Amino acid sequence: MKQKKPYIQTWPYNFGAIKNQDFEKAKAVIIPIPYDITTSWRGGTREGPQAIIMASRQLDELFFKGSNSSPIFTWEEVELSAGPAQEAIQGIEEVVGDVLKKNKFPFLLGGEHSITLGGVKAVKKKYPNLSVLQLDAHTDLLDEYCGSKYTHACVMRRIKNLRIPTVQVGIRSIDPEAREYIKKERVKNIFEAPGIPAEKILKGLTKDVYLTIDLDVFDTGIMPSVGTPVPGGLGWYEVLNLVEKVAKNKNIVGADVVELLPIPGLVAPNFLAAKLVYKTISYII
Repeated sequence: MKQKKPYIQTWPYNFGAIKNQDFEKAKAVIIPIPYDITTSWRGGTREGPQAIIMASRQLDELFFKGSNSSPIFTWEEVELSAGPAQEAIQGIEEVVGDVLKKNKFPFLLGGEHSITLGGVKAVKKKYPNLSVLQLDAHTDLLDEYCGSKYTHACVMRRIKNLRIPTVQVGIRSIDPEAREYIKKERVKNIFEAPGIPAEKILKGLTKDVYLTIDLDVFDTGIMPSVGTPVPGGLGWYEVLNLVEKVAKNKNIVGADVVELLPIPGLVAPNFLAAKLVYKTISYII
């Protein structure tokens, strides 16, 4: 007797709609962090992780390769302290540290760019010779913004305070205060859009690299869903080619994609972000 075809399907709520995801077998762990307390212009990036995960459930690549054996595991959504930003950053550091103890690759989904500091601090404990590759429209090098040293506009300054080498790519908006800091401290390895000198970028990085991608690095024509859009920007294949080249030549040990601010009814940017996460993981592992 023939079995009836089921009239319903169940799609798990995780990155890629992976059935029977297995933390022990996974190589990469997606960590959703819906945090946007220090945003200064348009709020809403806390909705970014959910939008990326929802879009990722339509990724054909995962289905074609067999979702039952995926090397990706989605961590539970991380709700951070609503108090001082330092508390939130410490919470991120603890969560990422737990993932690293299990020898998994941590991939953070923002949320605003300030979350990167927590990820970097955790990864540096395991990889002392760490450098950071930042793809962004802004340098995020202010010492203080809106009364805090731990906002999205200060994250790279705090990372530099940890004496971590940084390379910044896609920059096209530099605050006068940041420009003065760059000049005074003779900060190098800042590459303004549209140039992507791959060899110079690689030369500025150590063997172990933390990759942070602020989605406003992309041209606003393909990525309008960000809190602080800047005209110009990089193209899809430009970013992918750079990430792939870095993955081939360096050891990327942690990553994040941040600053998606979903626009109701406009899903293409959400899918771009999800595809970017998947492609990045595929290059690394």
